Amino acid sequence: MIVTYAIEHRMRFQYAAPARDSVMTLYVCPVRDRTQLVREFSISTDPDGSLFDFTDPFGNTGHFLDRARDHEQFTATARSTVEVGPLAPTPERLDAGATEALRRAAATVELWPMAHPSRFVDGTPALAQFMETHGIVPGGDPLVDARALCATLHQVFEYVPGETQVDSPIDRILKTGRGVCQDYAHVMAAILRGWGLPCRYVSGYLGPPEAGVARCESHAWVECWFPGLGWVGFDPTNDTEGDERHIRVAVGRDYADVPPTRGVFRGAPGSNLETEVVIERIAD
Repeated sequence: MIVTYAIEHRMRFQYAAPARDSVMTLYVCPVRDRTQLVREFSISTDPDGSLFDFTDPFGNTGHFLDRARDHEQFTATARSTVEVGPLAPTPERLDAGATEALRRAAATVELWPMAHPSRFVDGTPALAQFMETHGIVPGGDPLVDARALCATLHQVFEYVPGETQVDSPIDRILKTGRGVCQDYAHVMAAILRGWGLPCRYVSGYLGPPEAGVARCESHAWVECWFPGLGWVGFDPTNDTEGDERHIRVAVGRDYADVPPTRGVFRGAPGSNLETEVVIERIAD
């Protein structure tokens, strides 16, 4: 199945006092590859000005801007039309010898960064205790293990918006059991990398299940690399594998690599960010 989405992602910064020399990087352009086609993409800003695109080390398309004159607020609106699919079915198990092939592949230049700790994805004493408490151990098939882990995290964690911040370590959700999709993804990636499985963080959107319009927020999940399959998505927040509802924007080691916005400005400290994502699923 191929599904088409029209997406509008608006980010509005309100400053405590007039700001100037704002410098910002945006990761809001959807991924272009064999399973995701970007028909249209644009970014508008207020204040208006030049916008420069670039490709980062992970292959993502980012945008850079600066606004020198004084402004009390800054708004960036990204609009895109994206086709997702068709997606190949994932087998129940990996072929014989896949575990050894995975071990060799994880040592390559391309996969090494996704198989080792990063800023928000790392083993901690709290993670070790969490795994022991819930009996989380690897079996004989990495694909089966990833599916089981996805289901376990969905079951034991509670989705509570506002419970954590964008810079919260995984120990926060491990302690409280409450968090958001970003936390679920970081915990899953930390466990899988600890098992030697290359795993990357994905930022994007979750489209509505049927034709119509949905107001939502950005979403996050993980993709794991398997021999013969490549990258396979797992969404522990919803206990699903990556499907035509998952619209990918950027991939990295963790959230720190691909936040939707990142920047600095001159002026009085303090700013408030309001975001709104509107996704229309067009009739299949």
